[in-house]
Amino acid sequence: MKINITIVLLILGAYFLSTGISYAAFSALSAKDSGLKSPAADKSKITPVSKASKFKLDPQIPKEEVCPLNGALYTKKEKDLWETRRPLVVMIENHQDARPQSGLSLSDVVYEAVAEGGITRFAAVYYCTAAAFDVQIGPVRSARTYFLDFASEYGDKPLYAHIGGANTDGPADALSQIEDYGWAGINDLNQFSIGYPVFWRDYERLGREVNTEHTMYSTTNKLWQYAADKRLLTNVDKKGKEWDTNFISWKFKDEATKDNRPNSQTISFNFWQGYNDYSVRWSYDKNTNVYMRENGGQPHIDLDTDEQLYGKTVIIQFMTENNADDGYENNVHMLYGTKGSGRTLIFQDGTVTEGKWQKTKRTDRTIFVDSKGKEVSFNRGRLWVEILPIGATVSY
Repeated sequence: MKINITIVLLILGAYFLSTGISYAAFSALSAKDSGLKSPAADKSKITPVSKASKFKLDPQIPKEEVCPLNGALYTKKEKDLWETRRPLVVMIENHQDARPQSGLSLSDVVYEAVAEGGITRFAAVYYCTAAAFDVQIGPVRSARTYFLDFASEYGDKPLYAHIGGANTDGPADALSQIEDYGWAGINDLNQFSIGYPVFWRDYERLGREVNTEHTMYSTTNKLWQYAADKRLLTNVDKKGKEWDTNFISWKFKDEATKDNRPNSQTISFNFWQGYNDYSVRWSYDKNTNVYMRENGGQPHIDLDTDEQLYGKTVIIQFMTENNADDGYENNVHMLYGTKGSGRTLIFQDGTVTEGKWQKTKRTDRTIFVDSKGKEVSFNRGRLWVEILPIGATVSY
C-alpha cells in the first residue's frame, strides 16, 4: 500500500513540534524547581522583602528579658514573639563570591568551620535577635554532618534550613543522618523539598554576576511561617513537649566596666595554612566591648544592614579534623570531632581564658570550662564559635 509522503511529513512535523513544546515546558519547570537561571526566572523570582535595617524598635521600652541562647536582654514584646517559636539554624556560605552575606548581623550565635577545600561555612542560629524582624538570609548552602551536631544542641528538634547536603554513603552523609536521627533529630527545612517562594534565587544581589550556587535566599519569617504551616514552628510539639525541656543554657555575666578593659586585643588565624582568603581577624573595641570581624583581610560586612559583623564573645574550639574518605570526588567531605573534649580559647572583655570544651553526645550542650574546671560565663550578646583543627596557630 502506498503511503502519501506529504501526510507522513505532516505527522512527523506535528510530532516534533509537540515534543519540542513539551521539552521546553519541562525545562522551564525544571529550572523553576531547581533554581537554575532561565530567561523568565531571573526577575520574577526576586521577591521584594523587608530588609532588617528598616525595622526600628522603640528605644524607650525597657529590655529586661534574657535570651536563653546568648544572654542578651530584649523587650517583653520580643520575648512574646520568640516564645511562640523554636530556634532556627541556617546554613550560610562564605565563599568569596558569597560575600557580603545577608542576615549574619541579626543572629544570636554563629558557628564557623571548613565545609570543603579550605572554604568555611556558617551555621547561624536565630531566635531572639530576629524575633521582631523579617531577616533576609543568604546565600544559603548545603548541610554538613558536624553542623548537625551544633544544631542539635538547641533543644528538641530545632529548625534546620539548608539546600541539600553531603549525601554519599559514609560518615559524612548529612542527609541520611537527618532522617536517621528521627525523634531525637531536627526539623528539616531542605530547599529541595520546599522550593519557591520560601526560597528563591537573587541573581542581582551583588550587582554583578556570580555562579548560581551563590544566589539562594530566604527570610526568617518565611521559614518560621512555613514551619508553622507544617505544625513544626511552635515552642511545643504535637504531644505538648516544649522545645527547651532539655535545653541547657550557657551561663552569662555582666561585662567588664570600661575602666577594667584593656585598650586593644587582636585575634588572627587561618583555618587552613595558606588559605588567606578565609583568614579571620577579630579586633577588640574597648568602647563598645565587642570584637569586630575581618575576613580575608577585609572588614566583614552584612549586605543588608551595612554594618561590620561583630561578636561579644569569640570562642575557638580545637577539634580533630579528617577527610571522610567516603569516595566522593576529590575526598572533600570533612569530619570534625565534635564529641569528647578539647582545648578552647575564649575571648571577651579584651582578655582570653584558656580551657576545655566538653560534649558527650550529639544532643548534649557543649560546655566550656576554664583551666580549673569551672564553667565559663559569657558576656551577653552574639557569640561566635570558630572550629579550628588541632595544631592550628592562633595569634593574640
